[in-house]
This record gives sequence, C-alpha cells and structure tokens, in this order.
Amino acid sequence: MDSAEQFCQIDQPLKYKSKQVNDFSRGFKLGIPIALGYFPVSFTFGLMAVNGGIPVWLAIFISLSNLTSAGQFAGTSLIISNASLFEIGLTTFIINIRYMLMSLSLSQRITPCMSLLQRCIIAFGITDETFAVASLEEKELTFPFMSGLIVGPFLGWVLGTAVGAIACSILPEQLQSAMGVALYAMFIALVVPTAKKSRAALMVVLTGILISSCLKWIPYISQISDGFRIIAATIVASTVGAIFFPKEEV
Repeated sequence: MDSAEQFCQIDQPLKYKSKQVNDFSRGFKLGIPIALGYFPVSFTFGLMAVNGGIPVWLAIFISLSNLTSAGQFAGTSLIISNASLFEIGLTTFIINIRYMLMSLSLSQRITPCMSLLQRCIIAFGITDETFAVASLEEKELTFPFMSGLIVGPFLGWVLGTAVGAIACSILPEQLQSAMGVALYAMFIALVVPTAKKSRAALMVVLTGILISSCLKWIPYISQISDGFRIIAATIVASTVGAIFFPKEEV
C-alpha cells in the first residue's frame, strides 16, 4: 500500500468527522433564537404547574419528557383539574397530532443512512419552530444538524421550566396565589403579538375563545368537562382557520 492510499484512508474519516461537527455547530446556531424564545414560555409553564399543586421535580420531568408547548400546557391543566386519563390522552393527541405530519414531511428530506434510533431522537425534538427552520434547509437533513438544531431549544425549554417552578416554590403563599393573575397576563402577552401580525392567528384565537366561553357559560352544555371543552375549541378553531385562511394567508 503506497502513501497516497494510506492518506486517503486516514483523510476520509477525518473529513466525515469534520462535516459532522460543522453540521452540528450550524444546527446549534440556528436553534439559539428558538431556545431564547422558549425560555419565557416554559418559565410560564413552570409557574403554572407548581401554582396548580404539581411538585417542582415533576414539573421539570414533564418538560424533560415532553417538548409539546400547547399540548403540555393543556395536558398539565387537565391533570391539575383531575380530568380523566381518557380526556388527557385525547386532548393531547388532538393538539399534538400536527407533529406527526411535520415528522412525515421531514422524513422525505433526511439522509437515507440515518438509523431508526436516530430518527426517533429527531422526532422527539420536532416542534413548530424547529420544523420551520429544518424545512428551509436546502441540503439533506443529517443527524448532527438536526441534533444541533434540537438540543438548544430542548435545553431552553427545560431550563425555563426549572427556573419558573423553583421561583414559584420559594415565593410566599400570598404571592403564589397571586401568580394565577400573572399567568393570565403572560398568556395574553404571548398571544397578542402573533394575533396582531396575522389575521389567521387572530381569527383562530377569537374562535377558540368564543367556543370555550359558550361551552363554559351556556346552560346545560356548561356541564361538559374541561378536557372536552379544549378538544371542541381546538377542532373548531383549527377548522375555521383552515377554511377561511388557506396556506397563503397563514
């Protein structure tokens, strides 16, 4: 074996490892803005969970094992209200079913050599924001790139939850009770900017509020449980948004 062949055998693995590092680094940089955006949202989740009676460790564990934003908020709210397992499961399934469609879409663009385990890891980290960034990638989606893109938002989500949960747990009891009002203000602050920029988002939000209010206050049907109110509001609001604001308007 001559020196040129030896060089190629050594050089190719080095190039491959270098490409992996570069892909991870590029994905991680793209995920930093997402991580920063997730922190205040998950901070709110930590406050809500602990304020509702969930232990700090369990609130953090929920965020460690879930990266579902709206589904996580809804599911935890139902747990706090002692909803049935069927309601909790059905509600989170309906809210999170979009991630299945996102994963199917990205599966057409990932590199063929990616193993099943790697695909499962990536699927865990697919969110609205990571999906949007990955969809804009012109090259094949490699495992290092997707790992880098996901790890930042995941850490931001868990860290925000931990800070919010711990902060709520060390507050005096009077302030913990007052956090219920603060949580509503935080949710409004999260929703209003998006609704102001998008007519579709505004219509979906208003429809969801209207349906939820009707199911809550109209006699007879007000006996519907919290879980099914969330399910009904989600389905109706999403349907209205899809019908009146097609893809070009979203």
